[in-house]
Amino acid sequence: MKSLPAWFKQEIPEPLALSKAKFISGFNVRTVCREAKCPNAGHCFKQNKMTFIILGGVCTRNCRFCAVDKITDNKKLPLDIDEPRRIAEAVRALNTGYVVITSVTRDDLPDGGASVFAESVKLVRKINKDIKIELLIPDFKGSPVSLGIVLDASADVVAHNIETVKRLYGSLRPMADYRTSLEVIKFTKGNKPDIITKSSLMLGLGETGEEVIEAMKDLRYNKCDVLTLGQYLAPSLEHYPVKEFIDIKEFREYKRIGLGLGFLNVLSGPLVRSSYKAEEVFKEIAYA
Repeated sequence: MKSLPAWFKQEIPEPLALSKAKFISGFNVRTVCREAKCPNAGHCFKQNKMTFIILGGVCTRNCRFCAVDKITDNKKLPLDIDEPRRIAEAVRALNTGYVVITSVTRDDLPDGGASVFAESVKLVRKINKDIKIELLIPDFKGSPVSLGIVLDASADVVAHNIETVKRLYGSLRPMADYRTSLEVIKFTKGNKPDIITKSSLMLGLGETGEEVIEAMKDLRYNKCDVLTLGQYLAPSLEHYPVKEFIDIKEFREYKRIGLGLGFLNVLSGPLVRSSYKAEEVFKEIAYA
């Protein structure tokens, strides 16, 4: 692998960002910013922008790119029903106007954790009915019942990431299905037309440019409104390796193509992640 590109180098987190991280940990809640080792965590924490992660800290799937802990045996995973309340209290303390909530995948639960998503939305809205809420959901195995529970909670944005191109699903996401992920987005928009739908692709996993564009077209065909594209960074040597560092010009070209395909907004760049600048992206659409 060639030397790391200049954009990879991140500033040491400022004291304010570190204090916010410590403050939020006092509520006994998790953030995907830390669980998934996001490179933007310091920048976002400083601005009171973070993505809460519910349903515990252990995932039932084995995606090879993800830093979140995975189940290694048949041990039953606990379900913390007090999580939504603690997240709502953290939101109150942060006094933020935009909240992003995601989760690990919990295939062991009858509804995949959909009811916990719904309760989280309910309690956050109880804090302030004007708070905008973005949910980044798993596929719930494509269950219309589980998806219906989430959609009835009436979040402002519902995201589901396809993560990579169709060809790489077998090696990167062996327990997921490309078509099911697209159907989740289609179902969301079809049942709640006013909800903004969103998805994300990681680049540098060995995909071709043609495959990226094909995935973008698939997303638009299935009614995805917003797309984010970012550079994949392996969390450790044990995870799937980076195959390529994508040039800035390519990211710009993908944005141009995406807007031409009809996405309402495209955020494309090396350090872009699914929830990066989520509030700004929402406002650009909602107030356009």
